[in-house]
Amino acid sequence: MKKKGAKLSDIARQLSLVNFTDKINLEEHSVQIPDINRPALQLNGFYEHFEAERIQLLGMVENAYLRQKSPEERADIFETLLSHDIPAMILCRGFEPEDSLLEAAYRHNIPLLGTSAATSQFSSELIYYLNLQLSPATSIHGVLVDVYGEGLLITGESGIGKSEAALELVRRGHRLVADDVVEIRKINEHTLRGSAPGVLRHLIELRGIGIIDVKSLFGVECVKDSQNIDLVIRLQEWKPDQEYDRLGLNDEHMDILGKDVVCHSLPIRPGRNLAVICETAAVNHRQKKMGYNAVEELYRRMEDNMGERLDR
Repeated sequence: MKKKGAKLSDIARQLSLVNFTDKINLEEHSVQIPDINRPALQLNGFYEHFEAERIQLLGMVENAYLRQKSPEERADIFETLLSHDIPAMILCRGFEPEDSLLEAAYRHNIPLLGTSAATSQFSSELIYYLNLQLSPATSIHGVLVDVYGEGLLITGESGIGKSEAALELVRRGHRLVADDVVEIRKINEHTLRGSAPGVLRHLIELRGIGIIDVKSLFGVECVKDSQNIDLVIRLQEWKPDQEYDRLGLNDEHMDILGKDVVCHSLPIRPGRNLAVICETAAVNHRQKKMGYNAVEELYRRMEDNMGERLDR
């Protein structure tokens, strides 16, 4: 029994692959390595440092090399390659397996799949999908909204107003990604991708009203399946005796799967428009990424003003 990973059945469905070994149940096979291998040296008998846990891709070059071999030599090559318990073999560019390859695949219980896509193009799609499925993941209680292209993760205690803020943002033309539970995957060292669990997708819970379907009420343009996380807004109850940052000189950060994400703590009190503040935070964060910082501009103006007074 193979350990849990990305199921081959999901890979085949997502990437529209043909299953040449239809007697092999793809649900029972999975992949644990988010990378692929093109067995060039292995076709010539070199198996030192062979990554047998990777999906093997055969493209134009590999097929041209194999065509130079006799049917008996090809059968021996296939037998040796598939005896290493690889997760699967995929034939690109519309190539179909010959009988000796099919026999070896069934003999060793190795799924044999196919695609009409070019090898380099397909390998990029496959690696991206595997990275997405096999990346480190966690779940956070909160709301994720796409605001002007910035992924805004809104967190806070239950009942503080996260869903209400998200609903107002949707009404202002932004897109809901997830409410209540946000599933987050670390795609690479710089990218966190958030989405909703399938059962909660496009739904918002409003206390006193219940569950509403954002997609049905506001249209398909108001929802999104996934979004990179760029900024965290932490909603907190207003405490009169607590000091709050008024200038934004030092950014707070929230650690998510080992990546520090800029985080703003937002005190909640009657009269504050959360949607407008969230919009402004998203635009301000975007502006900072483009190289402009309002605090630094204020500091520069103050220095210029002091310099003018000294010159008088």
